[in-house]
Amino acid sequence: MSEKKLIVVGDGMVGRRFLEAVVERDPSWSVTVLSEEPRPAYDRVRLSAFFDGVSAEELSLASDLPGVDVRLGQPATAIDREAKVVRTESGIHPYDKLVLATGSYPFVPPMEGADAEGVFVYRTIEDLEAIKAHAEGRRHGVVIGGGLLGLEAANALKLLGLETRIVEFAPWLMARQLDEAGGGILKQHIEKLGIDVACSTGGSKIEPTGGRLRMETNRDGVAFDTDLIVFAAGVRPRDQLARESGIEVGERGGVITDLTCLTSDPDVYAIGEVAAMEGVCYGLVAPGYAMAEVVADRLAGGEATFPGADLSTKLKLLGVDVAQFGAMEGPLAQTYLDPAGGTYAKLVLSDDAQTLLGGMLVGNAEPYPLLRASVGGKVPGQLADLLSSGEVEGALPDGAQVCSCNAVTKGEIMGAIGDGCHDVGAIKACTKAGTSCGSCVPMLKQLLAEGGVEVSKAICEHFTQSRAELFDILKVTGITTFSELIARYGSGGGCDLCKPAVASILAGLAGGHILEGEQATLQDTNDHFLANLQRNGTYSVVPRIPGGEITPEKLIVIGEVAKDFGLYTKITGGQRIDMFGARVEDLPKIWRRLVDAGFESGHAYGKALRTIKSCVGTDWCRYGVQDSVKMAIDLELRYRGLRSPHKVKSAVSGCARECAEARGKDFGVIATEEGWNLYVGGNGGFTPRHADLLLSDVDSETLVRTIDRFLMFYISTADRLQRTSKWVESLDGGIDYLREVIVDDALGICDELDAMMARHVENYADEWKGVLEDPEKLQRFVSFVNAPETPDPSIEFETVRGQKFPAGTTARSHAQPVLLGTPERLRQ
Repeated sequence: MSEKKLIVVGDGMVGRRFLEAVVERDPSWSVTVLSEEPRPAYDRVRLSAFFDGVSAEELSLASDLPGVDVRLGQPATAIDREAKVVRTESGIHPYDKLVLATGSYPFVPPMEGADAEGVFVYRTIEDLEAIKAHAEGRRHGVVIGGGLLGLEAANALKLLGLETRIVEFAPWLMARQLDEAGGGILKQHIEKLGIDVACSTGGSKIEPTGGRLRMETNRDGVAFDTDLIVFAAGVRPRDQLARESGIEVGERGGVITDLTCLTSDPDVYAIGEVAAMEGVCYGLVAPGYAMAEVVADRLAGGEATFPGADLSTKLKLLGVDVAQFGAMEGPLAQTYLDPAGGTYAKLVLSDDAQTLLGGMLVGNAEPYPLLRASVGGKVPGQLADLLSSGEVEGALPDGAQVCSCNAVTKGEIMGAIGDGCHDVGAIKACTKAGTSCGSCVPMLKQLLAEGGVEVSKAICEHFTQSRAELFDILKVTGITTFSELIARYGSGGGCDLCKPAVASILAGLAGGHILEGEQATLQDTNDHFLANLQRNGTYSVVPRIPGGEITPEKLIVIGEVAKDFGLYTKITGGQRIDMFGARVEDLPKIWRRLVDAGFESGHAYGKALRTIKSCVGTDWCRYGVQDSVKMAIDLELRYRGLRSPHKVKSAVSGCARECAEARGKDFGVIATEEGWNLYVGGNGGFTPRHADLLLSDVDSETLVRTIDRFLMFYISTADRLQRTSKWVESLDGGIDYLREVIVDDALGICDELDAMMARHVENYADEWKGVLEDPEKLQRFVSFVNAPETPDPSIEFETVRGQKFPAGTTARSHAQPVLLGTPERLRQ
């Protein structure tokens, strides 16, 4: 019997999935892969991770497959259908069956100057390497395209340290996945991160000028000056080989196939982005994987057909959650909009409101795995409840699809768990669920728990330990660097989940300035500059004002600083004065004047103690029964700079009238006739929670000692980014167990908790002052290394209500009532 020859053109994610499937089903095929790229297949879904320290080797999908000969750097140049051979520059390759997996190419809109130096596309690792090389030493980039790919590219430029602008032709971002309200909330999130967004805008011409690029747009008088431009405006099927060989292609591109992926030639199949399945091209990996399985089955003698496409997507870039699943429109819709909290959700329902057809989530995608798995079935709960907890009412049916990328149902996963797959890694290996985009991994953990298996609390893929376990390791071993920790107890190079978490732990245990040595490389954007990044790339400066008490002299200094540096000023609800619009190069000058006047960092940028709010207490109020101002000041000075899993807020009220709103805080104190009541585990925000009463009528010494232990027990045991409210709820026994541990010392750890707090109080140092005293740290606060005193000219402002706002915003953007404090008023 003669050898069966199979040629695969293309070695991308879908092509690699096909190879694995065909070798598994029918290893008798002799397979040759012709690949244009110089490297084996890699995970294009995670491509942006390349800019976050993940190497090309770590992204690689290469594996040894018996009977498969992969020819890298040998693109197919022609198909001779009559002779049944594929031609390359080096020779010819005969086939019995041919599979086209050529994928797609980046779409570049027709624009004069699109081939200029400094203009790139965002498609391959080679593209990313070129972008990274060009970006070195430059400061600004423009991404053309506001869809999934455009946001990935914007994230990449942000990771390279570039000020970034997104230019999108559609009226809102991600127009294919979101409606106008969802796109508007997404834009709000993106702009808060310092990325400018210009929607309803298209480029018309690119022109090199003065070593930079100038892009003219379709809006009169609007042009952008930048250092590099990345086209990420979509893709088009790479159907040239098929087109030139006479295989039928679609009117808008793509190789026409039937539901078996067969083209107009009975010996040629097409899969992935190049295929136009009954005229429709799918740009996601999940339908491509389904096509790969269909063709592999057909080549093995099966009768599989394309099962349909799940176009669900989940994106988390720049800390923004976006998800879309099922239908975007339908008979009924249930929506939730919270502009202040930056959250939008929409569920599309059947006309009787009993069946979930689809939906979208922006700002909070925690319920996404559950909702996606429920499409076509009963709505799993009330929308508001789902957004707050992500938990299901009852169990999902076995037929619910949990992993859309690989078409894995709940029943298949539960079967794998029953067969001994008792962790997420084992489920991935057995079922392939969670191996592509990864958005279903939280659901895999829920199903493990449903199957009676204890779920790992690993902080990320680089550490098998939870945050609390890493805290214990660092405390016991005395390790003081991330590199040593990951070398001894982890794997890989770390990521944006574990690095800031470990940095926070080290700040509390090892001490030292957070910008010292290796510590500096672990911090997120805000901690890098000890200031909060704003929407236009400037920063806010928030000096600490313990208890809200301030002298006239200090008020005058704030007014003078705000006036001299042109800063927008605002008195917050937390008794702080915020100053917005500071340029990076001006931060040390601002801090110098504030530090000289007796101020220090308010830590508004860190996962740390923010403020301890107070009423005026017995000093002025006729209802006050205790000195709430002094207590608030004492507590704020005691806990200032305390790094924790999440931000911590507090308040002290001088009587039961509760003017400081203490019961909405992580820990709150309310004065009584006999002493103090202590409440813990409260917070405001999207899921407000009243704090629980821990102690009643205690003296000041007992109060402070108990708060010390509460905070240190929380810091020692909470998960990454877990607020105290969720942490208290997660404790087995809740508030009663907490009382046993930190009041009754049931675990015998109170002395240790006391000692930990004592070390923090003794070792506290102001981070602003630490920068001012260190010339090396000061070097980070310049816009241009060769001209450190030169301000960044790209940052623009406009005047609204007598104060500066980022240019391009309007009075409508700031229409909510606020308490403004102009520099002139502060001076008065």
